[in-house]
Amino acid sequence: MGKAGAVAETGEAGLTVALETPAARVLADQSATIADLQFVMDCCKRLLTELAKPEKDRDLVVALALWSAALVTYARCFTAGRRFGLGADDVRSLPLHGEVMKFHKWVLAERDKLTTHPADPFTEAKVGAAVDQPEQAKPAVAGIAIMSSSRVLVDDVGVRQLGGLAAELAKHVAGRAQDQQDVVLADAQRLGVDALGALPPLRSGPPAEAAAAAADPGRRT
Repeated sequence: MGKAGAVAETGEAGLTVALETPAARVLADQSATIADLQFVMDCCKRLLTELAKPEKDRDLVVALALWSAALVTYARCFTAGRRFGLGADDVRSLPLHGEVMKFHKWVLAERDKLTTHPADPFTEAKVGAAVDQPEQAKPAVAGIAIMSSSRVLVDDVGVRQLGGLAAELAKHVAGRAQDQQDVVLADAQRLGVDALGALPPLRSGPPAEAAAAAADPGRRT
């Protein structure tokens, strides 16, 4: 990812320390956003493979899980109240044609349906009473019927649109992150080697290994 990432990627330095400056916090958020958008693209790619199968061979649970994961993760990049993250202006700035904002808002609305219990339960399920035919001698209520609404799975066109939108947003954020790395690098250079050496090392590796390292401050990864 450029000069600021060179040390961590190549291992040229003996020690990488954790930076928690305001500029580093912005860069961390940008990196997390790019990772989320990449996950959305991966879900869409896997979902297209599933939708390409004959209908009788599709695994509906897998397809719905992939679509739901893509919706939720995409929307998380735009969560209201976040200090960082993406906004509507980022979508408007993309070099895409068509009703991009309309599709973006539709995706967010679909996410809301997945994660919010409906205010009106009848939007999710219908309850009915089964009544005997009136021509019978003594018509009566025979029982109760419950019909649940099936979850909506978008077609391959919608999947491609979401994957393409996520890809363009990832490029958009990556461009800003590239510039932000230079800002973080300048901050680190101003701090100097002595001040950086006093900072805790940047932990890496599997969660269990990182947890063990955190429990033992004298351990170096």
